[in-house]
Amino acid sequence: MIHRGATSVRARLLTTAVCLFVAASLLTLWLSDASSAGVDGCARFEQVAAARLTADVGSGERVVVVGDSYSVGLGLDLAADSWPSRLPGRVHVSGFSGSGFSDRSSGCGRVSFADRAARAVRDGADLVVVEGGLNDVDRTDAEIRAGFARLMGVLGDLPVLVVGPADAPARSSAVPHVDDLLAGLAEQHGASYLSMMGLDLPYLDDRLHLTPAGHQEFGDAVADAVAALG
Repeated sequence: MIHRGATSVRARLLTTAVCLFVAASLLTLWLSDASSAGVDGCARFEQVAAARLTADVGSGERVVVVGDSYSVGLGLDLAADSWPSRLPGRVHVSGFSGSGFSDRSSGCGRVSFADRAARAVRDGADLVVVEGGLNDVDRTDAEIRAGFARLMGVLGDLPVLVVGPADAPARSSAVPHVDDLLAGLAEQHGASYLSMMGLDLPYLDDRLHLTPAGHQEFGDAVADAVAALG
């Protein structure tokens, strides 16, 4: 005997489960900084970047931040609440989700730090804070070195603080190597370096991006380093 009512209920439950799975997958893809962002993902990253680019805050010395999704607050309700909002001075943020030091860290075209740096500092900067590295974990050391050197060539004699990658659980196994590499490159090029490896930060469900509290803690750590530079 076939119980059609039970079969119908099971079918509805299965459909609901599939829908929830698809929704969760789409959310994960939206939050991901994967290099295969795709056209729609790149367009969304452009929108988030543009929103943060026009959200300068503060007064005093001009601090320019060049960074990745952390700098633009991907996953936050308000882009202006991303960690650079904790810095002293008049803060200008040039960020792009998925970007990094190496040229091919992003699949969204020429959006590496070096590619965006000239525009970011065209109105001057008393300090440039470069934050990233999480999107370079799958690039070679040679690619990271080349991108870092090109970035420093663009920034010239401006004072630079490089902020390394947080120990995000989703990419934790590769972070220590990138952190060590960036610290050495900063020293070679005369830049200051701040390692974020020691911070125990709260993350969103994707285990990659920071919660609002995580942004505050991250930003306060960078602010302390900026203050120490005098």
